Formats: sequence, structure tokens, C-alpha cells
Amino acid sequence: MENKEYQRSDVKRQTRREKQESAVPILLDKMFEIAGHETRYKDIEGRKDAWYRDWQMTLAQNEEWKTWGKNFLMKELKMRQKQAELEMGMISLNWGLSISDWKEAVG
Repeated sequence: MENKEYQRSDVKRQTRREKQESAVPILLDKMFEIAGHETRYKDIEGRKDAWYRDWQMTLAQNEEWKTWGKNFLMKELKMRQKQAELEMGMISLNWGLSISDWKEAVG
């Protein structure tokens, strides 16, 4: 006699790749939030242009976002600290907003 309550074959577990892809909208939403913009991932989803140049954030905001993202990746994707830092560095490089105070911060 089969017990439907214990059958889990209909529940698909996310692969590591799927988890990483589902983290991107969350990370980008948080980036816009920290930068003080009302824009969200759904507003830029599917755009093929350099949309990240349309908004700016300060270097301090970028660092805050990367720290938040590192902690998020460590908790949700079980990444080690160094891996999460590298991942956030790549995400910031690829999709991070322009830095408004770059010249002042570098000297």
C-alpha cells in the first residue's frame, strides 16, 4: 500500500546551478535597495543593453551590498567565505551599478 504523504518524487529539488540563478534577482534587488533606487530586477529583466549604467551607487553602498551578498550566498548557497567574496566581486563587476564617487574615493 502506497502512502502519498511520503512520496517525494513530484517535488523537484533545485540543482546548484538553479539555486545560483535564483539568487541573482535577490542580489540585484538588494543592490537597487541599498543604492536608494526604486528599480527592481523585474524592471531590468531581459534587457540586453548596459542597463547598469543607468543608475549609480557610492563606493560605500557597493561595499555594503557586496558584504550583504557575501553573507547571503554563504547562508543560502552554503558557499565558503572566500568563494562568496569572489562571486560577489564578479557579480559587482558584471552587473554592479556605476560608482558615483569613484574619483573621490581613489584619490
